[in-house]
Amino acid sequence: MNFKAYTNPDFTIGQKILFFLMALVGILLCTFGIRLFNKMLNGKRNPDEYDLLEKADSNVQLFYEMIISGTSVMSFAVAYVVFNHIYSLLQSSGSSYTEWSMFMEIWSEGKDFALLLLICISCVLNTLLDKLIIPLTKLDREKKASIRMLGMFYVIIILIYLNVIGDESEYSPVMMYYLGLMVGRFVYFDASFKDFLVALKNIFFNIYLLVMGLVLTGILCFIGFEAGFLLERNYYIVGIFYTHLFMLIAVFILHHGYSLMKLLRRPRRYRED
Repeated sequence: MNFKAYTNPDFTIGQKILFFLMALVGILLCTFGIRLFNKMLNGKRNPDEYDLLEKADSNVQLFYEMIISGTSVMSFAVAYVVFNHIYSLLQSSGSSYTEWSMFMEIWSEGKDFALLLLICISCVLNTLLDKLIIPLTKLDREKKASIRMLGMFYVIIILIYLNVIGDESEYSPVMMYYLGLMVGRFVYFDASFKDFLVALKNIFFNIYLLVMGLVLTGILCFIGFEAGFLLERNYYIVGIFYTHLFMLIAVFILHHGYSLMKLLRRPRRYRED
């Protein structure tokens, strides 16, 4: 039992490059789509080129944040599925694995606490990604909080779909944890009804990002499973998480590539000043 048991050893370097290029094209098309939608929506009301560019950059970063958040949340779900699978295999084998004794004890006696720890780790991962690795400077805390909540909803939809198609694993505990977090985001002691409405409004106005992310993920996963890059025997969620890693690398390259391009080519307002 090792890491290779949950990956496809026949997924060659050439195939990984090809799959990454597909993810890169997909993220790039979504980026262009967001910019085009922003121009159509705001172009007539605000013809200022600099303001349009700033608004488009902010919306693109919202989409990137949803990919980051979705990947972070998915890491928790995958960890749960893999650990639960290992526990079931060891328990059904009837053999004594001394090197797994601590894991068996933790998972059998303190599974809920282990899951809470995994959630905390996924939140830390999210913060590291969008603060240090892919710094999204156009987003304030409120926007990030709303889009992270949308990212949770994005993963919950995927988990519901996996339950419907009959994937062999059980995702209910994962969904309940994240539904609890979403409800807790809306309903907390010092919250007002106005805060609740503002959060709902932010989610509603960004719902197109959710649809766009689900469509892109669905297309890439369909291609990955059909081509044999991803394996059904490893559970669908492992393949979906693998797909998100490729999408995350694509976001990293596009974000930093665009930032570098903006340094070399300043907007017209700066050139005139």
